[in-house]
Amino acid sequence: MNGEVWIGGIGLISAIGNNVAETLESLEKGRSGVADMQFLQSVHRGVFPVAEVKQSNESLAAAAQMSAHLTRTALLSGIAAREAMASAGFRPSAKWKTGFISANTVGGMDKTEEFYRYFMQNPASGRLRDVAHHECGSVTELVAEQLGLTDFVSTVSTACSSSANSIMLAARMIRQGLLDVAVAGGVDALTAFTLNGFNTLMILDREPCRPFDQNRAGLNLGEGAGYVVLMSEKVLEATRTTPLCRLSGWHNATDAYHQTASSPEGTGSYLAMTGALNKAGLQPADIDYINVHGTGTPNNDQSESTALRRVFGDACPQFSSTKAFTGHTLGASGGIEAVLSVLSVQLGLIYPNLRFTTPIEGLGLTPEVAFRKGEQVRHVLSNSFGFGGNCSSLVFSKR
Repeated sequence: MNGEVWIGGIGLISAIGNNVAETLESLEKGRSGVADMQFLQSVHRGVFPVAEVKQSNESLAAAAQMSAHLTRTALLSGIAAREAMASAGFRPSAKWKTGFISANTVGGMDKTEEFYRYFMQNPASGRLRDVAHHECGSVTELVAEQLGLTDFVSTVSTACSSSANSIMLAARMIRQGLLDVAVAGGVDALTAFTLNGFNTLMILDREPCRPFDQNRAGLNLGEGAGYVVLMSEKVLEATRTTPLCRLSGWHNATDAYHQTASSPEGTGSYLAMTGALNKAGLQPADIDYINVHGTGTPNNDQSESTALRRVFGDACPQFSSTKAFTGHTLGASGGIEAVLSVLSVQLGLIYPNLRFTTPIEGLGLTPEVAFRKGEQVRHVLSNSFGFGGNCSSLVFSKR
């Protein structure tokens, strides 16, 4: 077990739950978080459904034990990271080198947009405190200070693979003895800027999304945060922590095919999956379940399906996209789905791919459509693929 990286705790918040327990209940009961906008201010309200966390900033601030004047991104991050640490029973100590490696893509843009609206109405009414934490790294630093995770603090922003890459960085640092414990994952809040940008790309669905379906029409944006607590063997033994599972493999690959599109051959996806399998010392047949990236866009699902065929041939394991529940949470997606993958290994869970009816023509791949528990799940592959062809895969394995 020497040199292994262990998962000691998990935490998340999303449109389907304010914590891990609520999220599992929604997944089991088939409750999607995709709905009409409630909190986001946008001219597209009533046009594009989104997956919002069902709380105001004031409510989030109370749960995060942080100021309501902070960005929604920081509040979501604080809630999920705090739950992950509590789950692991871990408190920062001078005995251990601890780190907080968090991903996001929008930073504090939600507060910047609010500032802009007030400023345009009356320049004298703008409050600079609303833009003080605009950039991505500021969000990470706020939460790191709040939780006392200050030995190493870093922010990763590689589009939709961001959280997976933050977990990967944490694992590498633990393996090299640079950290003993790391809270890693990511967060993103919904903003008008993000919604407008994806609308410009013409990849938003006007209905709840249908990942991996022949009739898929685009994605639904979401928000949330997900973190795992990674521990070295040394910390695990000293604290007598019972790990949830191992992070056995990881790999990042960049095919640089296009700024926003995946390659038709699924090159980056293929390289990420095979690299993670090699790192874990596993064969494709060893994977029991895949939490696919599965955004619901015509391009992504076609490309990822092609890559799955290249890796697994005719023996593709059980797979599904949980974005039909949570929406595409961008920088948070890899963290949220890492948490779900850990639960899959720990509890033997298979998640349903909501709203699937028709396989994609020519590929013959059918995702799982029912929630199942008590399954034999030894190894889970979690995919996170971002703009620019930045593709990452993680493998979680039984302890």
